[in-house]
Amino acid sequence: MASETIPQGWREALEPVLASAEARRLGGWLRAEEAAGKAIYPPRGCRLAALEACDPEDVRVVILGQDPYHGPGQAHGLAFSVPEGVKPPPSLGNIFKELEDDLAIPRPRTGNLAKWAEQGVLLLNNTLTVEAGKAGSHAGRGWDAVTDAAVEAVAASGAPTVFVLWGSHAQKKAGRVRGLGAGAHHLVLTSPHPSPLSAHRGFFGSRPFSRANAFLESHGRGTINWRLD
Repeated sequence: MASETIPQGWREALEPVLASAEARRLGGWLRAEEAAGKAIYPPRGCRLAALEACDPEDVRVVILGQDPYHGPGQAHGLAFSVPEGVKPPPSLGNIFKELEDDLAIPRPRTGNLAKWAEQGVLLLNNTLTVEAGKAGSHAGRGWDAVTDAAVEAVAASGAPTVFVLWGSHAQKKAGRVRGLGAGAHHLVLTSPHPSPLSAHRGFFGSRPFSRANAFLESHGRGTINWRLD
């Protein structure tokens, strides 16, 4: 949580938050959890990977997740992504199914979404850590303030941006996107979460990838190459 770990482009937005008493409590609690022998994912050095991939003004699409994968070797700091060689979890598999239906891009061989991040897709979880085997275990511990500030920084940058909010947890962040309403210069796409429990309730068929690209192109920001292979 030390300020020197914050990627340079995000420091102005995040340093005030990370200097707060709430952030200090979060840092102390995480250290205590690790000292007690609990496995926490992703490992240190990866927890701000989403922010390291692109500066606020370079973000073109924000995809918000809930919290990191809680299985060994899965989480590496990018929401919904897994490292090379790791089998995509069910939610990511459903994302790939929608990608194929939307843009006719065959299911990729990799579940690593770093190529999206390199193009300005901010793959940000609402909570940036989790205890092994316990989904949602770090929710409400203080990460919300950090990720709220990150979303606000992108929304305040002025560049037309697409915010993809899958599921109720992500949609709670919609209020952080400044300029919503008449004349808004951002596009907010909402649908159910890609989890197998909810994907058939409206995630499938929502066409987020083509809709995001159409918006970006119409505002002179180019398009995302969603192909991973």
